[in-house]
Amino acid sequence: MKLKEKTSFDNLVQEVIEKGLCNRCGGCVSFCSADRIGALEIGEDNFPRYADKEKCLECGICYLICPQTSILKEEVREEFGWRPPIGRYQDIFSARTTDEEILKVCTDGGVVTSLLLYMLENNLIDGAVVSKRVGLFSRKPIVATARSELMQAAGSQFSESSHLQEMGAEYTTFVPTIPIIREYAPKSFLRLALVGTPCQIEAIRKMQILKILPADVITFTIGLFCMQSFALDDLMKKKFTKKHQINLKDIVKLNVKEDFILTKNSGITVHIPMEEIEEIARPACLACEDFANNYADISVGGLGSPDVYTTVLIRTIQGKRIYTEALRQGYLEKKVEKTIGKSKAEKSRLLSLIEAFAERKRKRGEERLSKIIDEENPLERIYSKSEAV
Repeated sequence: MKLKEKTSFDNLVQEVIEKGLCNRCGGCVSFCSADRIGALEIGEDNFPRYADKEKCLECGICYLICPQTSILKEEVREEFGWRPPIGRYQDIFSARTTDEEILKVCTDGGVVTSLLLYMLENNLIDGAVVSKRVGLFSRKPIVATARSELMQAAGSQFSESSHLQEMGAEYTTFVPTIPIIREYAPKSFLRLALVGTPCQIEAIRKMQILKILPADVITFTIGLFCMQSFALDDLMKKKFTKKHQINLKDIVKLNVKEDFILTKNSGITVHIPMEEIEEIARPACLACEDFANNYADISVGGLGSPDVYTTVLIRTIQGKRIYTEALRQGYLEKKVEKTIGKSKAEKSRLLSLIEAFAERKRKRGEERLSKIIDEENPLERIYSKSEAV
């Protein structure tokens, strides 16, 4: 690991925030070593900033754990046995929940909600960091500790939600208190599952490699396939809303498979090409190269699976164990093909789709980063090309 002699939040501002690469995951603020004395904060625009620069310890933790810095990327890849194009995996298939109540509110097959429910009810975790619905398309990150809270979080979201910021707050202000000790007694520590986007999961993995608290409380990760995030308000301002006759009040469901899908009150579905959705993507998303959530225990999404099914990519041994037990206890059911040949063909088809989307996002990320380099220093780009030759 190569690190500058001295790094601080200033480096993060210059290399990430000012370049439009900040994911707004909240990790740098939540896990700042000077958090208790108030060095950093989240601004009104949801970007991190100094609250009091004089209190910065210049320890470099914020720089190290940021998913948009290259430092520690190789260490994370080595830790998880990463291999191109979508990282390590053990199995892939389509599955869905067996719970009719969950199936009614989920986006695809309800696999995420049922996995979390299985872990909660079997005392494998104390809570799950998820996004609770507080409006038609508004969400708030919470630590769900009961089925009712998981139900409120069911369904995918494609707008921003600072899971890591919430996790940090829960750990630093909630866990050390007497009420929490009493609530989780006789446990000696908190165990959380986290559902997140690729940038959020990568930030967690970086913290775990550095053994930074509270990354130790995250014992299981479910990663969402992610092409980009956006604000729904931005979607409504675009020309294609008129083209497709879309009204915010008419939308009851959002989903992403091979394209972006809006479902209206009438039951009519509107399919919007991903190229059009990229117009409202966050700038940071356009520079991200991870679609399949390479470092999660289990990665999930709707891509490739039929309606009411979720595509499941088992990555780690722990992920396989959790899924297998949830399946055995009847929380989930797997889509079964009639023959071994069809099963192999289906796995191949799912992998091909995921790899194609992953390659597309990788190329888009490389092009975005190259454009940033060109805009900052055109000569640097020219010299780097000549050196490569």
